[in-house]
Amino acid sequence: MSDQIVTRFAPSPTGFLHIGGARTALFNWLFARRHGGKMLLRIEDTDRERSTDEAIAAILDGLTWLGIDWDGDAVHQFSRAERHRAVALQLLAEGKAYHCYASQEELAEMRERAKAEKRPMRYDGRWRDRDPAEAPAGVKPVVRFKAPLEGETVVNDEVQGPVTWSNKELDDLVLLRSDGTPTYMLAVVVDDHDMGVTHVIRGDDHFTNAARQTQIYQALGWDVPAMAHIPLIHGPDGAKLSKRHGALGVDSYRAMGYLPEALRNYLVRLGWAHGDQEIFSTEEMIAAFGLEAIGRSAARFDFVKLEALNGHYMRHADDARLLEALETIMPEIGPERGLGTSLSPELREKLLAAMPGLKERARTLVELLDSAAFLYDARPLALDEKARKLLDDDARARIAGLVPKLEALESFDAQTTEAAVRAHAEETGVKLGQVAQPLRAALTGRATSPPLFDVMAVLGREETLARLKDQEKP
Repeated sequence: MSDQIVTRFAPSPTGFLHIGGARTALFNWLFARRHGGKMLLRIEDTDRERSTDEAIAAILDGLTWLGIDWDGDAVHQFSRAERHRAVALQLLAEGKAYHCYASQEELAEMRERAKAEKRPMRYDGRWRDRDPAEAPAGVKPVVRFKAPLEGETVVNDEVQGPVTWSNKELDDLVLLRSDGTPTYMLAVVVDDHDMGVTHVIRGDDHFTNAARQTQIYQALGWDVPAMAHIPLIHGPDGAKLSKRHGALGVDSYRAMGYLPEALRNYLVRLGWAHGDQEIFSTEEMIAAFGLEAIGRSAARFDFVKLEALNGHYMRHADDARLLEALETIMPEIGPERGLGTSLSPELREKLLAAMPGLKERARTLVELLDSAAFLYDARPLALDEKARKLLDDDARARIAGLVPKLEALESFDAQTTEAAVRAHAEETGVKLGQVAQPLRAALTGRATSPPLFDVMAVLGREETLARLKDQEKP
């Protein structure tokens, strides 16, 4: 059975790949990979007015960046409209669907009545068994599914457990609109069947659809795929995740400086657990993932946890890997820092040399670039408030006395500069910090930075001395 498992991710291309969609894609991908199966990608672009090529490109780009691949070519639902229509006409021919001539006014009246009676709007079936000869002239009908009136529809959900709907609560849904275009509800069933999908893993906002789609499967005599409806993601306050919480596109998280491996790890733990384990390699995720461990309650998105996890991945990342990730977001974050859309070869070299110290403190790539500002800020450096306080008259005098000793060094690296600074502190009868802290402020414009002597080594003799001389006079 394991090699027969087929999942699918089926986004609507009306915008970016949002964080909930990314998690759904990840869960489908992990489940398929865990069982040696396939994950297919279907672009549900039947809403022609809202579907855009830009959105499709953003979705594919987001999945690729997250490291989620799919099997075969992406299927575009709209291109299969003729097949969907054929299935609707088959149901019509078998008496399992019918033409409905209800006008917009009649449907509006049904809605108003339902609203007044404080119940959900349900089509009342007025054309279900009516003679089409009574159809009003010039009205193009829709095709409605003839849903069962008695009994129950049961969905044995892999996450929610068995859920039962009374059939009298489910009305006759539209399969083909009056212009002949198929509805989403029909298209999904036909596509999942034709693509051989064995497991439908999606957000629980589709749960009511599961009952309606099950009825269509049964009417067609097709096997109903296993279903797993994942609770939605909420904000830290428990409300449905929205833009104010950070419900942004995956591309926004990339631009905010998160690593794909960190975001992927964070997403897998949103609603799924494997004991107390928090950090997962991709291989560990695949080996451990199962639908039975998905919780039934909504997960809460927490930026603090995401930042902490991203910090972990940055500390353990290869320096060149971080530089590469930083370069991919330079078009978004470089211009506002006066760096343009790419790193100069000189700055690249300095960042790579400084990376061991930079990555220890930063939680995002944006923080990392900002903490490296001392590498690219123009001289004379603008000092922040804490740096200005450190550079009082006494501190400037100590630095002025240190300059000749640094100039005299034969080699200029972390070891030789540290020895020179320590010797200067000893000679002048002060603690190391009384020299080192003002020195840091003069070289970086800040009171905190990567290790001081690493900073000096990266800046080099000429730049270090020039910056110190800049601070000789207030």
